[in-house]
Amino acid sequence: MTPARKREVLGFGAAIVLVAAVPILSHSGYILSTGVFIGLHSMPALGLGLLLGYAGQVSLGHAAFYGLGAYGSAILTLRFGLNPWLAMVLAAAATGLIAYIVGRPTLKLHGHYLAMATLGFGIIVGILFNEGGDLTGGPSGLPGVPKLGLGSFSFDSDLRMYCLVWPIVLLQVLLVSNLLRSRLGRAIRALRDSEVAARSCAIDTGSTKLLVFVLSAVFASVAGSLYAHTVNFVNPAPFGFAFSIELMLMVVVGGAATLWGPVLGAAALTIIAQLLVNLGGIFPPVKDLDAPAFGVILVMILLFRPQGLASLFARKERAADAD
Repeated sequence: MTPARKREVLGFGAAIVLVAAVPILSHSGYILSTGVFIGLHSMPALGLGLLLGYAGQVSLGHAAFYGLGAYGSAILTLRFGLNPWLAMVLAAAATGLIAYIVGRPTLKLHGHYLAMATLGFGIIVGILFNEGGDLTGGPSGLPGVPKLGLGSFSFDSDLRMYCLVWPIVLLQVLLVSNLLRSRLGRAIRALRDSEVAARSCAIDTGSTKLLVFVLSAVFASVAGSLYAHTVNFVNPAPFGFAFSIELMLMVVVGGAATLWGPVLGAAALTIIAQLLVNLGGIFPPVKDLDAPAFGVILVMILLFRPQGLASLFARKERAADAD
């Protein structure tokens, strides 16, 4: 086993210990609920990190895939009476298909043209959520989305949802890790450096970009479905452009071209947002300062940690290797 692989295994083991320690050391419903949302945000951030950090493709509409998963599960369970687990799988499959259809023409674009195209897709999906009538509930949304369960066991508490969400997050991290170490992973990394060079090495750049785009959309869809079954309600507001920007910030703040960076970024921004909400209860003007606060954080990261929060741990690893 190579030193890099050993560090990766140790890092994964440390993450498992940390995730398991939270519900053991704290029985606070608020902390566990925050942990659930960190996990829910980590999933689409992981997919976007793979797309942006490794494949070098920009997406400003990833909140739409998150929303498609949420609305897919809500509609299939409430309107058609399907089992929530089956609804989540079907929603992920449908989201992947939509990403494939959208990605085929869109990923031929580059730079700000690609960013604007994905932004347009997100806006269109948001309009469909708002104007969907009885199917989507319109601006009022769909209440009464059922909890997930296994037989008589229901994931009806923060602790139980935490124990469901985080194994899925860790499974996605493991999937990304194995993907990046594969031949396909090397092709994905080549895209970021130079598409021309990648094509000269007989890499099908179009298919590779499309595969990463679809995979990142499925990650977001699964998170959206879990979100719907956690809060038991969906409406268009959480799936707009603002959340797409937050996902981008999570990736950049945590470290785009790193395995754990998107998770670290999701944790940092979710915790900061919660702190601002709590402070807003004491000093109301503070609750509207999340956008400026995120902007300041982004500037500070770009100035002092352009590789993201994950670079803190990478530096420690390099120092250990030097010793």
